[in-house]
Amino acid sequence: MAAHAAIKTAPHRPPDALRASPVISHEYLRCFRPSPLRLPLSLSAHSSSSSKIAAVRPRFGACATRSGTAMENKPVSEDRMLVLTQSGWMQVMVPPHPLIKHWISVLRNEQTPSAIFRSAMAELGRLLIYEASRDWLPTISGEIQSPMGVATVEFIDPREPVMIVPILRAGLALAEHASSVLPATKTYHLGMRRDETTLQPSIYLNNLPEKFPEGSRVLVVDPMLATGGTIVKAIDLLKDRGLNNKQIKIISAIASPPALQKLSAKFPGIHVYTGMIDPVVNEHGFIIPGLGDAGDRCFGT
Repeated sequence: MAAHAAIKTAPHRPPDALRASPVISHEYLRCFRPSPLRLPLSLSAHSSSSSKIAAVRPRFGACATRSGTAMENKPVSEDRMLVLTQSGWMQVMVPPHPLIKHWISVLRNEQTPSAIFRSAMAELGRLLIYEASRDWLPTISGEIQSPMGVATVEFIDPREPVMIVPILRAGLALAEHASSVLPATKTYHLGMRRDETTLQPSIYLNNLPEKFPEGSRVLVVDPMLATGGTIVKAIDLLKDRGLNNKQIKIISAIASPPALQKLSAKFPGIHVYTGMIDPVVNEHGFIIPGLGDAGDRCFGT
């Protein structure tokens, strides 16, 4: 963070120590150089008070899709909003943490090199998984002997397993640090690709168990919720294996109105944790402004 502060104070002439560093490349430094920002006149670039967060949020309230369907939202707390879809209100969590905003900004930058893009995706995933697990993990209480006395403690209950299901390819990057947040998790891979013409998903790898253990909690990790076809098919597979909506949470970097509408209509009560909600999905199924093809940018293809 000290290096980051140095870059902010002299963005166009990084210190000699950074310029000579073999770890921080010129491409990496360029990701943090200021570029023209279009900000509302009433806001500053570094404002983060509750009132100003509330002032920013209404831009998510009129999310137009390519079909012209409108969505509304209303905040219910600092990090939660209710998104009005055609089937009713859906709870979507968009944590206002500045690090989440930072990593989303790095991901959006078309000049971000692949290695830094993947690292940013992994850091974003760490934060979103932390937020998603905050009020969700079962605990057990007891007493232990510390060096100075007896303490009442709580541990995560290992009898109710927590599992990660990354949707390949880009889901691998977003879920990369899941085990550091939730050390006892198991990971089941699900490979899906979308037809570029029909935009319909197909499965090329399914590592899911035939049935999930009773009491399982599953985080489905899919960076881009665009048309919603892929994530809906993934949730169908999980429910076919014994899970209900309350046992599933969705982690995404960026979500869109069409995907949220489909999720709300088919899986009422399911929770989505996302770094950002973007307003438009174009005719090719890409989120606008989005961040491009997350899989291609993660793996440099």
